[in-house]
Parts: sequence; structure tokens; C-alpha cells
Amino acid sequence: MNEITQLLQSARRGDRAAADQVVAQLYGDLQRLARRHVRQAGHLTLLDTTALVHEAWLRLAGADGADFPDRRHFLAYAAQAMRSVVIDQVRARQAERRGGGQQHLTLDTALVEQLPSGDTELLRVHEALDELAQLEPRLAQVVEMRYFAGLREQDIAGALGVTERTVQRDWQKARLFLSLSLA
Repeated sequence: MNEITQLLQSARRGDRAAADQVVAQLYGDLQRLARRHVRQAGHLTLLDTTALVHEAWLRLAGADGADFPDRRHFLAYAAQAMRSVVIDQVRARQAERRGGGQQHLTLDTALVEQLPSGDTELLRVHEALDELAQLEPRLAQVVEMRYFAGLREQDIAGALGVTERTVQRDWQKARLFLSLSLA
């Protein structure tokens, strides 16, 4: 059993120092995940990679009953937490942009056409992924682990307890479902 796995088990039993050591040792991996999320979100998020890692860590630390048997499971859950942080920020920005319930009167219709549609697109992807999770949870896990966490098929197969070929088929099915949902 490697050191990260031992630390994750200690953290699960309530050892706060072990949890902090896990984050310290995996901080580079978490930064890599955050860079991917920030790059994918583009101008949609105001967070930088460090802020995204810290926000995700706050959610990870507050997750009751979360079980991370190894490094791959921890990073997959961290990817979910980062996705959640970005989506929450986009939703908050949309609420602010729309005045938080206040009715806006625009005299210049050209201003409305200039509003970025990226926020809406990101939320549509999130909703489609949630719909996929309700229909086929494993397909949604494959998308999160591959697209959001950047894990390889071999790592995903190990984390899910399936073959690499199954992961490849799941990835193809998930991509088809998401493309049809977003069309």
C-alpha cells in the first residue's frame, strides 16, 4: 500500500494532519486539474488555479462520508468538486448579471446581443451531464474522470473496476449522448 493510500485511510478516520498531507503531496495534481478547468471555462470563471484548488479543497474537507480508497478516487472526486465550483460561480454570475431578480429595461438592443453565451453553454453541458448521470451513472463517471480529471483510460478502468475496452465504449456512448443533448 503506497503512502497516499495510507494517508487517505488515516484522513478517513479523522486524522486532519493526514488530510493536509494528502493535499500537500497531491497539490501539483490538483493544480493540473484546476488549470484544465480554468482553461476550459475560459473567461467564464474569475478564479485562478490556486483559488479553484482551495475552493475544491474546502468542499472536499467538508464532504461527510466521502471515501477515497486511493489517489485516483481522490482526484476523480476533486475533479467533481472543481466542476461544481465553476458551475456555481457561473450561476452566481448569471444571477448577478440579471440583477438577482430585478427587472431590467434595455433601450439599446445591440447590448443584449453582445452578452456572452458561454455561461449558458457551460450550464447546458453541466445539465446534460447530470441527465446522463441519472440514466447511466457509469458513463457520467467516465466523462468526469476523463474530461474533467484528465485520467487515462487505464486509470479510469482501475477506479471503476472495468476493462479499458469498456471505458472506451462508455466514452463513445457518453460523447454521443452529450452531443445529441446539446444539439
